[in-house]
Amino acid sequence: MSPRIGCRQRGAISLMAAGTLAVALVFLLLAVDSGRLYLDKRKLQSIADTSALEAAGRGGLCSPTTTANDYAKQNAARNGFTVVAGDSSRGLAVTCGTLITNAANIRVFSPDVTQSEAVRVVATRNVTTSIASGLWSLFSGGSASTQTQLSATAVAAYAPPVAQLSIRSNLGTVDSAKSDVLNLLMGRLLGGSLSLTAAGWNGLLGTNVNLLGYLDQLAISLNVKAGDYEALLTTAVSANELIDAAVKVLQTNGAVATAVINDVIKVQAIAPSTRQLTVGQLLKIATGTPAAALNTNLQLFQLLQTTAQLSSSKNPVSAAVQLNIPLVGNVSVQTKVIDPPQLSAVGNPAKAKAGLNNVPPTDQIAVRTAQVRTLITVQAPVLNGVASVATVLNGLRTPVSNLVAGLLNLNIPAAVGGLLCLVSCEITDVAIADTLSIYLEAASAESHVTDYSCATPTSKSLTVQATTSAATLGVGTVSPTALSSASPVVVQPLRLVDFGKRSCAVLNLLCSPNRTPTVGGGLTVRALSTVGAQTGTLVFAPVAEMNTTPTYLPASGSTNIVGSLSATLSGLQVTYVPPSGTVSSGALAGMASTLNTITNAVIGLVQGVLSPILDPVVNSLLKSLGISLGNAEVGANLSCHMGRAYLVI
Repeated sequence: MSPRIGCRQRGAISLMAAGTLAVALVFLLLAVDSGRLYLDKRKLQSIADTSALEAAGRGGLCSPTTTANDYAKQNAARNGFTVVAGDSSRGLAVTCGTLITNAANIRVFSPDVTQSEAVRVVATRNVTTSIASGLWSLFSGGSASTQTQLSATAVAAYAPPVAQLSIRSNLGTVDSAKSDVLNLLMGRLLGGSLSLTAAGWNGLLGTNVNLLGYLDQLAISLNVKAGDYEALLTTAVSANELIDAAVKVLQTNGAVATAVINDVIKVQAIAPSTRQLTVGQLLKIATGTPAAALNTNLQLFQLLQTTAQLSSSKNPVSAAVQLNIPLVGNVSVQTKVIDPPQLSAVGNPAKAKAGLNNVPPTDQIAVRTAQVRTLITVQAPVLNGVASVATVLNGLRTPVSNLVAGLLNLNIPAAVGGLLCLVSCEITDVAIADTLSIYLEAASAESHVTDYSCATPTSKSLTVQATTSAATLGVGTVSPTALSSASPVVVQPLRLVDFGKRSCAVLNLLCSPNRTPTVGGGLTVRALSTVGAQTGTLVFAPVAEMNTTPTYLPASGSTNIVGSLSATLSGLQVTYVPPSGTVSSGALAGMASTLNTITNAVIGLVQGVLSPILDPVVNSLLKSLGISLGNAEVGANLSCHMGRAYLVI
């Protein structure tokens, strides 16, 4: 190789090295310059973020005051970003508004000075133009500026306080007698039969289901997008699917006894699989409720109970059961759920309070128990088998015989009330009605949030209005179609005692088997009363946090249905209905004292027969349904700490 060629190669290498070094220096300069801009942008973004969080967290407003703007600027100044009037190098634009979801299912900010749901802060700052930008402007023929404005946007929302209401009966334990009622009633409401023991029902009473886990499992089962609880609430579901989701949640919880899970599976086996329900009919969750607020527990028994009643309300067939009551006998009970219950409601108490001023009220946190119609039918063998019936009838033999004989001119010898008869005579014959109906329409117990206080974590409170609606109670003759009719029930008088006659001969040893009814008229009974609605205020202070066991209070103004029905029996209307066209008013007036004796005796008779039915049927039945107005309890939870501001955009 010649010296000249070697020199040329060394020169080329030197030029390449110099060029490479120059390119490296340019890239280094660009990296340093870009890093400067990146750090400036990050600092500006942190100013926008913290300013928006403080403005939203302190409840800033844009109208009628400008506290949102003041709070944002105060925060920026504390972080070294002071905005001075007339200084265009720094800016902080604060806007109030709401959050909406657009057609692409993306959350966006909507400006509205009258709203304070969200606060948007746009921070701007002038910095030295980057070298790359200056070179581009130079070679592109444009004018180069020494200053570039950086901008950062943040939107923060104030996560509102969250309240939850639930409503239940205070059925704490289930004994063997109650378990029979529950098996019959819950089974028929679902369309099948159950055979759970008292221990099994108590296991359901003592087991909870996590609401958040339950909703997530339902979303999986119903192919709903995870976390989209608003869509889930409107999705069609069957009673079988509602219970199946509970089973799957219990199976993932190792602390739940296998026996409890097996009992729930038994309930699921008879539940309808037709999709007639929606999740929103069971649970009410306000729009925008954070997922953390749903991390609470539901009582498993209430979940199954509400599902059964909700399913029954969509089914035209009522639950008909036969109960064996000690000392009374077999009693037929038909129950129809008219207005389904609501298990739980979660929402923002601030919106619920403000929504009370709207017509109709909006954003309410409200729950209610079910409205039911119950028809209890007592059969004739039951009435005739009660000892008090025979006692009263024996005591009435002489006055009734004299009364009917006087009114109808029967051939009844005077001796021993007409018991001696030589050849031929007529004797009175008293008969008891075939059936006796007790009708009960128990309307809903409802409660909703009216106020709250989050002044301090230790003094927070939730105010709830509870209303127990009217109940209709009747005794007499009621058509079974009353259960399916939307119109008010009609209670007809029942001819409980019928005065008839028989023909007898030979010292009353030979009597005709044929009885002539109603010849002496009869005694009818009827009772119909309405227990009026009562409203009261419940103040939960202290009140349990979300995700903990609710604080329960009895519904203020609750009405004891059993006591009301007892009062109804005391007001029984017993009327003597004479045979038409055969008795003069004068004759009846002459028998007034005798009729009064008979009437009082019959009132005692009816009360003696019905009183043993009240507690085992009416009270236990309604307790099992969870809608006994005298036992309604409202549960409440309130969390104020969930009201911290957070960045949403």
